[in-house]
Amino acid sequence: MSIRIGTFNAENLFRRPKVFSLEDDARRDKILSDFNELVSLLEKDTYEPADKQRIAAIIKEHQVHNGEKDSPRPFFINELKGTGAKLFTVSGPPADPAITIVADGRGDWPGWAELVRGDLSWTAVQNTARVVAEVNADILLMVEAEDRLTLERFNDNVLGETLGHQPYAFNLLIDGNDPRGIDVGILSRHPITSVRSHMFDPGQGGRRLFSRDCPEFEIAVNGTPLWILGNHFKSKRGGGGGLRARQAQRVREIYEAALRRSERVVVAGDLNDFMASPPVRTLLDAGLKDAMTHPTYTGDPGTHGPGTGDDDKLDYLMFSPKLWDRVEHVEVERRGIWAPRTFKSFPTVTSKATQASDHAALYADLDL
Repeated sequence: MSIRIGTFNAENLFRRPKVFSLEDDARRDKILSDFNELVSLLEKDTYEPADKQRIAAIIKEHQVHNGEKDSPRPFFINELKGTGAKLFTVSGPPADPAITIVADGRGDWPGWAELVRGDLSWTAVQNTARVVAEVNADILLMVEAEDRLTLERFNDNVLGETLGHQPYAFNLLIDGNDPRGIDVGILSRHPITSVRSHMFDPGQGGRRLFSRDCPEFEIAVNGTPLWILGNHFKSKRGGGGGLRARQAQRVREIYEAALRRSERVVVAGDLNDFMASPPVRTLLDAGLKDAMTHPTYTGDPGTHGPGTGDDDKLDYLMFSPKLWDRVEHVEVERRGIWAPRTFKSFPTVTSKATQASDHAALYADLDL
Protein backbone atom coordinates (compact mmCIF):
# COMPACT_ATOMS: atom_id res chain seq x y z
CA MET A 1 0.00 0.00 0.00
CA SER A 2 1.39 3.41 -0.99
CA ILE A 3 0.75 6.32 1.37
CA ARG A 4 1.72 9.99 1.00
CA ILE A 5 2.73 11.99 4.08
CA GLY A 6 3.36 15.74 3.95
CA THR A 7 3.95 18.88 5.98
CA PHE A 8 2.96 22.44 5.07
CA ASN A 9 3.37 25.71 6.96
CA ALA A 10 0.31 27.48 5.56
CA GLU A 11 1.00 30.75 7.44
CA ASN A 12 -2.61 30.69 8.61
CA LEU A 13 -5.70 29.75 6.66
CA PHE A 14 -7.94 32.85 6.72
CA ARG A 15 -6.21 35.54 8.81
CA ARG A 16 -2.51 36.40 8.66
CA PRO A 17 -0.34 39.04 10.37
CA LYS A 18 -0.44 42.15 8.21
CA VAL A 19 3.32 42.57 8.38
CA PHE A 20 3.81 39.51 6.16
CA SER A 21 2.10 41.29 3.28
CA LEU A 22 4.51 44.24 3.29
CA GLU A 23 6.39 44.53 0.01
CA ASP A 24 9.21 46.47 1.70
CA ASP A 25 11.48 43.65 2.91
CA ALA A 26 13.58 45.91 5.14
CA ARG A 27 10.49 47.35 6.85
CA ARG A 28 8.98 43.89 7.33
CA ASP A 29 12.21 42.50 8.81
CA LYS A 30 12.57 45.49 11.14
CA ILE A 31 9.04 45.04 12.49
CA LEU A 32 9.48 41.31 13.00
CA SER A 33 12.88 41.77 14.62
CA ASP A 34 11.51 44.34 17.06
CA PHE A 35 8.47 42.18 17.77
CA ASN A 36 10.59 39.15 18.59
CA GLU A 37 12.88 41.26 20.75
CA LEU A 38 9.85 42.57 22.61
CA VAL A 39 8.49 39.05 23.15
CA SER A 40 11.86 37.93 24.54
CA LEU A 41 12.07 40.90 26.88
CA LEU A 42 8.53 40.39 28.14
CA GLU A 43 9.30 36.78 29.08
CA LYS A 44 11.99 37.82 31.55
CA ASP A 45 11.27 37.10 35.20
CA THR A 46 12.63 40.53 36.17
CA TYR A 47 12.63 43.69 34.07
CA GLU A 48 15.84 45.58 34.69
CA PRO A 49 15.88 49.36 34.06
CA ALA A 50 17.49 48.79 30.64
CA ASP A 51 14.80 46.23 29.79
CA LYS A 52 12.04 48.67 30.71
CA GLN A 53 13.66 51.38 28.65
CA ARG A 54 13.89 49.14 25.58
CA ILE A 55 10.32 47.82 25.98
CA ALA A 56 9.02 51.38 26.20
CA ALA A 57 11.05 52.40 23.14
CA ILE A 58 9.64 49.56 21.03
CA ILE A 59 6.09 50.33 22.17
CA LYS A 60 6.48 53.99 21.28
CA GLU A 61 8.28 53.47 17.96
CA HIS A 62 5.60 51.15 16.63
CA GLN A 63 2.64 52.93 18.27
CA VAL A 64 1.75 49.76 20.14
CA HIS A 65 -0.15 51.89 22.67
CA ASN A 66 -2.44 53.30 19.94
CA GLY A 67 -5.66 51.32 20.16
CA GLU A 68 -7.66 53.40 17.69
CA LYS A 69 -9.54 51.56 14.95
CA ASP A 70 -7.29 52.95 12.19
CA SER A 71 -4.07 52.54 14.20
CA PRO A 72 -1.00 51.78 12.07
CA ARG A 73 0.53 49.61 14.79
CA PRO A 74 1.82 46.24 13.46
CA PHE A 75 1.51 44.54 16.86
CA PHE A 76 -0.14 45.18 20.21
CA ILE A 77 -0.06 44.18 23.86
CA ASN A 78 -2.98 41.97 24.83
CA GLU A 79 -3.62 42.58 28.53
CA LEU A 80 -6.26 40.42 30.19
CA LYS A 81 -9.11 42.57 31.40
CA GLY A 82 -10.47 42.40 34.91
CA THR A 83 -7.14 41.72 36.59
CA GLY A 84 -6.13 45.34 37.20
CA ALA A 85 -2.52 44.42 36.35
CA LYS A 86 -0.85 46.33 33.52
CA LEU A 87 2.44 46.25 31.67
CA PHE A 88 2.62 49.99 30.95
CA THR A 89 0.89 53.35 31.25
CA VAL A 90 0.72 56.24 28.79
CA SER A 91 0.87 59.94 29.62
CA GLY A 92 1.54 63.21 27.84
CA PRO A 93 0.41 64.48 24.43
CA PRO A 94 -0.62 61.92 21.77
CA ALA A 95 2.03 63.23 19.38
CA ASP A 96 4.83 62.48 21.85
CA PRO A 97 3.53 60.20 24.60
CA ALA A 98 5.54 59.02 27.58
CA ILE A 99 5.49 55.22 27.99
CA THR A 100 6.12 53.98 31.51
CA ILE A 101 6.65 50.27 32.20
CA VAL A 102 4.94 49.66 35.54
CA ALA A 103 5.35 45.87 35.69
CA ASP A 104 8.60 44.66 37.26
CA GLY A 105 8.63 41.25 35.63
CA ARG A 106 6.68 38.55 33.81
CA GLY A 107 4.72 37.56 36.88
CA ASP A 108 3.32 41.05 37.42
CA TRP A 109 0.90 41.15 34.48
CA PRO A 110 -1.16 38.55 32.56
CA GLY A 111 -0.95 39.04 28.81
CA TRP A 112 1.21 38.81 25.72
CA ALA A 113 2.39 40.62 22.59
CA GLU A 114 0.56 39.77 19.38
CA LEU A 115 0.91 40.70 15.71
CA VAL A 116 -2.03 42.59 14.20
CA ARG A 117 -3.88 40.34 11.78
CA GLY A 118 -5.91 41.03 8.69
CA ASP A 119 -8.13 38.84 6.55
CA LEU A 120 -6.33 37.08 3.73
CA SER A 121 -7.52 37.80 0.22
CA TRP A 122 -9.86 35.15 -1.13
CA THR A 123 -7.25 34.44 -3.81
CA ALA A 124 -4.61 33.69 -1.17
CA VAL A 125 -7.02 31.38 0.69
CA GLN A 126 -7.77 29.50 -2.53
CA ASN A 127 -4.06 29.25 -3.32
CA THR A 128 -3.47 27.69 0.09
CA ALA A 129 -6.13 25.11 -0.72
CA ARG A 130 -4.60 24.66 -4.18
CA VAL A 131 -1.28 23.63 -2.60
CA VAL A 132 -3.08 21.12 -0.39
CA ALA A 133 -4.99 19.74 -3.38
CA GLU A 134 -1.89 19.45 -5.56
CA VAL A 135 0.07 17.64 -2.86
CA ASN A 136 -2.93 15.37 -2.25
CA ALA A 137 -1.33 13.73 0.77
CA ASP A 138 -3.06 10.98 2.70
CA ILE A 139 -1.77 12.58 5.90
CA LEU A 140 -0.86 16.28 5.92
CA LEU A 141 0.52 18.17 8.90
CA MET A 142 -0.80 21.75 8.80
CA VAL A 143 1.48 24.22 10.58
CA GLU A 144 0.07 27.65 11.54
CA ALA A 145 -3.64 26.96 11.56
CA GLU A 146 -5.75 29.37 13.60
CA ASP A 147 -7.85 26.81 15.47
CA ARG A 148 -9.81 23.57 15.10
CA LEU A 149 -12.98 25.12 13.64
CA THR A 150 -10.96 27.14 11.13
CA LEU A 151 -9.17 24.00 9.97
CA GLU A 152 -12.51 22.23 9.52
CA ARG A 153 -14.00 25.20 7.68
CA PHE A 154 -11.00 25.33 5.35
CA ASN A 155 -11.23 21.57 4.72
CA ASP A 156 -14.96 21.51 3.98
CA ASN A 157 -15.69 24.89 2.43
CA VAL A 158 -12.53 25.88 0.59
CA LEU A 159 -10.77 22.62 -0.27
CA GLY A 160 -14.05 20.78 -0.80
CA GLU A 161 -16.80 23.11 -2.01
CA THR A 162 -14.72 25.81 -3.73
CA LEU A 163 -11.95 23.74 -5.30
CA GLY A 164 -13.97 20.58 -5.73
CA HIS A 165 -11.26 18.48 -4.11
CA GLN A 166 -12.21 15.59 -1.85
CA PRO A 167 -12.19 16.93 1.74
CA TYR A 168 -10.30 14.98 4.35
CA ALA A 169 -12.39 12.57 6.36
CA PHE A 170 -10.49 13.39 9.55
CA ASN A 171 -9.00 16.62 10.87
CA LEU A 172 -7.78 17.54 14.31
CA LEU A 173 -6.15 20.44 16.12
CA ILE A 174 -5.69 20.83 19.86
CA ASP A 175 -5.34 24.49 20.88
CA GLY A 176 -1.88 24.99 22.32
CA ASN A 177 -0.34 27.40 24.79
CA ASP A 178 0.70 29.91 22.12
CA PRO A 179 -2.10 32.51 21.95
CA ARG A 180 -1.30 33.77 18.46
CA GLY A 181 -3.30 31.28 16.38
CA ILE A 182 -0.27 29.44 14.98
CA ASP A 183 -1.11 25.94 16.13
CA VAL A 184 -0.30 22.61 14.49
CA GLY A 185 -3.17 20.54 13.10
CA ILE A 186 -3.53 17.55 10.85
CA LEU A 187 -5.64 16.46 7.87
CA SER A 188 -5.94 12.72 7.34
CA ARG A 189 -7.72 10.17 5.17
CA HIS A 190 -7.03 7.57 7.85
CA PRO A 191 -8.60 7.52 11.33
CA ILE A 192 -6.88 9.61 14.02
CA THR A 193 -7.13 7.30 17.00
CA SER A 194 -5.48 9.43 19.67
CA VAL A 195 -3.60 12.68 20.29
CA ARG A 196 -1.50 13.96 23.13
CA SER A 197 -0.13 17.51 23.36
CA HIS A 198 3.27 18.03 24.97
CA MET A 199 3.13 21.51 26.50
CA PHE A 200 5.53 21.40 29.43
CA ASP A 201 8.95 20.02 30.25
CA PRO A 202 8.51 17.82 33.33
CA GLY A 203 12.17 18.39 34.22
CA GLN A 204 11.61 22.10 34.79
CA GLY A 205 8.89 21.87 37.39
CA GLY A 206 6.10 22.54 34.89
CA ARG A 207 7.72 25.70 33.53
CA ARG A 208 6.77 26.19 29.91
CA LEU A 209 9.47 24.95 27.55
CA PHE A 210 7.70 25.16 24.22
CA SER A 211 6.55 28.48 22.86
CA ARG A 212 4.50 26.18 20.63
CA ASP A 213 3.31 22.70 21.51
CA CYS A 214 4.38 19.36 20.09
CA PRO A 215 1.17 17.41 19.37
CA GLU A 216 1.60 13.67 18.94
CA PHE A 217 -1.00 12.15 16.60
CA GLU A 218 -1.67 8.41 16.42
CA ILE A 219 -3.12 7.43 13.04
CA ALA A 220 -4.40 3.99 12.12
CA VAL A 221 -3.12 2.97 8.68
CA ASN A 222 -4.72 -0.36 7.78
CA GLY A 223 -5.17 -0.98 11.48
CA THR A 224 -1.50 -0.39 12.36
CA PRO A 225 -0.53 2.75 14.33
CA LEU A 226 1.59 5.46 12.75
CA TRP A 227 2.81 8.27 15.00
CA ILE A 228 3.19 11.85 13.74
CA LEU A 229 4.99 14.38 15.97
CA GLY A 230 4.04 17.85 14.72
CA ASN A 231 6.33 20.79 15.41
CA HIS A 232 6.78 24.52 14.92
CA PHE A 233 10.02 25.63 16.56
CA LYS A 234 10.83 29.18 17.65
CA SER A 235 11.55 31.57 14.79
CA LYS A 236 15.13 32.55 13.96
CA ARG A 237 14.10 36.21 13.89
CA GLY A 238 15.27 37.78 17.11
CA GLY A 239 17.49 34.81 17.96
CA GLY A 240 15.79 31.93 19.75
CA GLY A 241 18.61 29.43 19.18
CA GLY A 242 18.65 28.39 22.80
CA LEU A 243 14.91 27.74 22.85
CA ARG A 244 15.08 25.78 19.57
CA ALA A 245 17.86 23.67 21.08
CA ARG A 246 15.73 22.87 24.13
CA GLN A 247 12.70 22.19 21.95
CA ALA A 248 14.73 19.78 19.82
CA GLN A 249 16.03 17.93 22.88
CA ARG A 250 12.50 17.52 24.22
CA VAL A 251 11.17 16.37 20.85
CA ARG A 252 13.97 13.83 20.72
CA GLU A 253 12.82 12.49 24.09
CA ILE A 254 9.22 12.32 22.85
CA TYR A 255 10.38 10.58 19.65
CA GLU A 256 12.43 8.00 21.54
CA ALA A 257 9.47 7.27 23.82
CA ALA A 258 7.20 6.85 20.78
CA LEU A 259 9.78 4.57 19.16
CA ARG A 260 9.48 2.21 22.11
CA ARG A 261 5.77 1.85 21.28
CA SER A 262 6.10 1.60 17.52
CA GLU A 263 8.73 1.47 14.79
CA ARG A 264 6.62 3.81 12.65
CA VAL A 265 7.28 7.36 13.85
CA VAL A 266 7.46 10.63 11.89
CA VAL A 267 8.81 13.95 13.20
CA ALA A 268 7.56 16.76 10.97
CA GLY A 269 6.93 20.48 10.71
CA ASP A 270 8.70 23.83 10.59
CA LEU A 271 11.87 23.56 12.69
CA ASN A 272 13.00 27.07 11.72
CA ASP A 273 16.63 26.03 11.32
CA PHE A 274 18.90 24.57 8.65
CA MET A 275 20.17 21.00 8.39
CA ALA A 276 23.57 21.55 10.01
CA SER A 277 22.20 23.53 12.97
CA PRO A 278 22.52 22.06 16.49
CA PRO A 279 18.73 21.72 17.01
CA VAL A 280 18.23 19.79 13.78
CA ARG A 281 21.36 17.70 14.40
CA THR A 282 19.92 16.73 17.78
CA LEU A 283 17.05 15.01 15.97
CA LEU A 284 19.11 13.55 13.13
CA ASP A 285 21.59 12.12 15.62
CA ALA A 286 18.70 10.17 17.17
CA GLY A 287 18.55 8.11 13.94
CA LEU A 288 15.89 10.11 12.13
CA LYS A 289 16.30 10.72 8.38
CA ASP A 290 14.94 13.79 6.61
CA ALA A 291 12.97 13.26 3.40
CA MET A 292 15.01 15.76 1.36
CA THR A 293 18.17 13.66 1.85
CA HIS A 294 16.52 10.73 0.07
CA PRO A 295 18.14 9.87 -3.30
CA THR A 296 14.83 10.37 -5.13
CA TYR A 297 14.83 14.07 -4.24
CA THR A 298 16.88 16.13 -6.71
CA GLY A 299 15.50 19.67 -6.28
CA ASP A 300 16.77 22.76 -4.51
CA PRO A 301 17.77 22.38 -0.84
CA GLY A 302 15.38 24.90 0.71
CA THR A 303 11.67 25.04 1.55
CA HIS A 304 11.30 28.73 2.41
CA GLY A 305 11.07 31.59 -0.08
CA PRO A 306 13.06 30.89 -3.26
CA GLY A 307 14.49 27.79 -1.57
CA THR A 308 17.80 27.91 -3.40
CA GLY A 309 20.13 27.97 -0.39
CA ASP A 310 20.85 25.62 2.49
CA ASP A 311 19.69 28.33 4.92
CA ASP A 312 16.24 28.22 3.23
CA LYS A 313 15.69 24.72 4.57
CA LEU A 314 13.20 25.17 7.44
CA ASP A 315 10.59 22.43 6.93
CA TYR A 316 11.21 18.79 7.74
CA LEU A 317 9.73 15.36 7.27
CA MET A 318 11.85 12.98 9.35
CA PHE A 319 11.34 9.24 9.43
CA SER A 320 12.31 6.53 11.89
CA PRO A 321 14.68 3.89 10.42
CA LYS A 322 11.94 1.36 9.56
CA LEU A 323 9.86 4.01 7.79
CA TRP A 324 12.92 5.38 5.99
CA ASP A 325 13.39 2.00 4.37
CA ARG A 326 9.86 2.37 2.97
CA VAL A 327 10.32 5.79 1.34
CA GLU A 328 9.84 5.61 -2.43
CA HIS A 329 9.71 9.22 -3.60
CA VAL A 330 10.12 12.74 -2.18
CA GLU A 331 8.98 16.05 -3.65
CA VAL A 332 8.50 19.72 -2.76
CA GLU A 333 5.49 21.76 -3.97
CA ARG A 334 6.70 25.36 -4.37
CA ARG A 335 4.11 26.87 -6.70
CA GLY A 336 2.13 28.50 -3.89
CA ILE A 337 5.10 30.83 -3.22
CA TRP A 338 5.64 34.14 -5.04
CA ALA A 339 9.26 33.99 -6.28
CA PRO A 340 9.11 35.18 -9.90
CA ARG A 341 12.88 35.36 -10.32
CA THR A 342 13.35 31.75 -9.29
CA PHE A 343 10.46 29.56 -10.45
CA LYS A 344 6.99 29.64 -11.95
CA SER A 345 4.16 29.86 -9.43
CA PHE A 346 0.50 28.97 -9.89
CA PRO A 347 -1.06 31.44 -12.35
CA THR A 348 -3.23 32.76 -9.52
CA VAL A 349 -0.16 33.61 -7.38
CA THR A 350 0.68 37.11 -8.62
CA SER A 351 2.22 38.79 -5.53
CA LYS A 352 3.11 38.23 -1.89
CA ALA A 353 -0.45 39.25 -1.05
CA THR A 354 -1.87 36.36 -3.08
CA GLN A 355 0.70 33.66 -2.32
CA ALA A 356 -0.46 30.66 -0.32
CA SER A 357 2.52 30.92 2.01
CA ASP A 358 6.22 31.67 1.86
CA HIS A 359 6.83 28.02 2.74
CA ALA A 360 6.72 25.15 0.30
CA ALA A 361 4.94 21.90 1.10
CA LEU A 362 7.20 18.85 1.55
CA TYR A 363 5.88 15.34 0.99
CA ALA A 364 7.01 11.74 0.60
CA ASP A 365 5.48 8.52 -0.73
CA LEU A 366 6.00 5.38 1.32
CA ASP A 367 5.21 1.74 0.66
CA LEU A 368 3.48 0.52 3.80
